[in-house]
This record gives sequence, structure tokens and C-alpha cells, in this order.
Amino acid sequence: MNFPRRTELLAAGAATVTVVLWASAFVSIRSAGSAYSPGALALGRLLAGALALGGICLVRREGWPPRAAWRGIAVSGLLWFGFYMVVLNWGEQQVDAGTAALVVNVGPLLIALLGSRLLGEAMPPRLLAGMAVSFAGAVTVGLSMSGEGGSSVLGVVLCLLAAGAYAAGVVAQKPALGSASALQVTTFGCLVGAVVCLPFAGQLVSEAAKAPVPATLNMVYLGLFPTALAFTTWAYALARTTAGRMGATTYAVPALVVLMSWLALGEVPGALTLAGGALCLAGVAVSRARDRDRARARDAAPEGLPEPRPERASRSV
Repeated sequence: MNFPRRTELLAAGAATVTVVLWASAFVSIRSAGSAYSPGALALGRLLAGALALGGICLVRREGWPPRAAWRGIAVSGLLWFGFYMVVLNWGEQQVDAGTAALVVNVGPLLIALLGSRLLGEAMPPRLLAGMAVSFAGAVTVGLSMSGEGGSSVLGVVLCLLAAGAYAAGVVAQKPALGSASALQVTTFGCLVGAVVCLPFAGQLVSEAAKAPVPATLNMVYLGLFPTALAFTTWAYALARTTAGRMGATTYAVPALVVLMSWLALGEVPGALTLAGGALCLAGVAVSRARDRDRARARDAAPEGLPEPRPERASRSV
């Protein structure tokens, strides 16, 4: 197996770990949210993740990230680890886990747009068409919730805000991975997010004293696996591909969330919500068709001939 192919497989494996763990996070947030307020849950999750990641960094002697990486780490820590987690937790108190995952998955479309504008990533017509289809799916999900009361509409709006913070955080993180390791970027981004959420420390202490054990265990799980492990595997894969492609992989999350929330919480989104989710998945299928065609052409190319020209490489912002 040649080195580029091995790298692709490792990145794909890392992305798969991320997708599965992030899907489980929507279910755990929904469960823990019955005992913890949005800010307290975010802070508890980030503290658990930062402690785990900090211990690994000490064992591996990772040290401080280079100065060039700090801007991306700070922005991703503020928006993605901090603001995103608080707003998502709040949103999941208003809508079910599957609906939250569907709405947040407008994020990959924003990643593609920002990646093209700020990182110089390619924006082919198929990607634009796919974005249009997926956006229609997100609108459908929002309309499906509009008849269920103002709190549900608020939940959709909060999840859309989370999607925007997620997209901006990913695009900010990408250049940082050019000079710092995935573990460094994740660890210090998590620390920044924890600092941002420190105003919720009082709520966390008071709520932890009264919370049932399963809710607290869910919070710790969120910190150790969907945060510490999944964000690290995400950063590893992101360092080896474009932000737009990585964003597209998360379109598998809603389907997994619907399955997990049905098994664990007994929640299944309505027919119109599922139709919106199908549109989201159809959009990513359209946007990724060019990548599949390129892969088939590369595999069919006789050995010794150059492979098809790849997309333009990302540049730092």
C-alpha cells in the first residue's frame, strides 16, 4: 500500500470515529440536559475533556503550540468549544436530538462557503448544487418545527447559531493545524472554551450537587469521548484534507442520531423532519459526486501515469 493511500485510510478512519462519537453526543446532551443548564453542562464537559487531553499532552510531552497556531486555536476555542457547546445544549432543551442534529448539519455548507472564501478551497458547481439542496433540507426541518410552539422555533434558531459557530471554528482551526499537532490544537482549544465558560462555574457546582448520577456520567462521557477523543480525531483528519470535505463527512451524523435517540430516548422526528434530513443527505451526495469520479479515475489510471489533478490546496488565513 502506497503512503498517500495509507494516509487517506487513516484520515477516513479518524473521521469515522468522530462521526460516531459526535452522533452519540446529541443523545447524551439531550439526556444530561434534564439535570444541567446549558452553560453548566458545557463547562463540565470542557473541564473533563481538558483534564484528559492535558494528561495525554504531559505524557507525550507535547509542549505549547507554536505562536503561528494560536490565532486559529483561540478563535476555534471561543466559537466552537465555547459558544457552540452552550448554544447547542440550549437548543437541545427545545427540540429532540435528531432534529438538532439535522439543523446543525447546515454547518458543512457554511464550512464549504467559508473554506472557499478564506482558505482558497475549490468550489465546483456540484458543490454549489449540493449546498442548495441541503439548505432546502434545513429549511424544511425548520418549517416542520414551526407548528409545535415558539420554544421549538427557538430551538431551531439556536441550533442554526450552533451551526454557524461550528463552521467558523473549523475554518479557523484548519490553518492552525499547519504548524501545530492535532493534539495540541484540540487540547488548547478545549482549554480556551473552558475559560470562556467559567462564568457558569457556580451553576455547575450547585447543579452537580443535586444531579442524578446518570446525568453526571453523561456529562463526563461528553468530555472524554465526543470532546477529547472525537475532536482530536477530527483535527487529525482535517490536517490531511480540506475543510469542505471534512464538513461533508458529518452528514452521516443525523441518521446515526435518529437511530441512537430512538434506541436510548424513544425520540423519532416527524415525517417532514425526516424528509428535510433526506434532502440534506441528497445534497451532500450531489456535492461529493465529483470526488467519487476522481477516485474512480485515479484507481483506473495505469501505474506510472500521473493521477488527476487534485483540488487546489488550502492556504492559511
